Amino acid sequence: MAEIVEELTVERPVSVVWLVLADFGAISRWAPNVDHSCLTTQATAGVGVVRRIQTGRNTVLETVTEWEPEHRLAYKITGLPSVIRSVTNTWRLDDLVTTTAVTLTSTIDAGPRPPQQVVARVAGRALAKASREMLTGLDRHMQDQPLRGEMP
Repeated sequence: MAEIVEELTVERPVSVVWLVLADFGAISRWAPNVDHSCLTTQATAGVGVVRRIQTGRNTVLETVTEWEPEHRLAYKITGLPSVIRSVTNTWRLDDLVTTTAVTLTSTIDAGPRPPQQVVARVAGRALAKASREMLTGLDRHMQDQPLRGEMP
């Protein structure tokens, strides 16, 4: 099992950052590495919600496994190559009053054997790059949003 952790401080309060993450089907609006996204469930929030994302020619499903408003959002990613047993992304938000510390952790399980661990490390490098792109996109999106009290 490999774990990749990426962090960034966003210059917005946690409630504003959560609103963006909680609009689960809309990740393509702010993540530059997601070409298309949509929900595949009628529910739009909470554990069990599923979104379909497309990145280039790759399409995966992401199913929410944890939903703690303004604190934590986790989802399992399916549709990856079969050499990867499972991948889970977990977003953690830490309220710093006027800013938010955002941590994105990717957990990759490719199996316990040494060749499988190599696969997990290689996948981890790709996921780390994708995570950095998502965090950067989230930060840019937040910067484009007016602060409360500002004119749009």
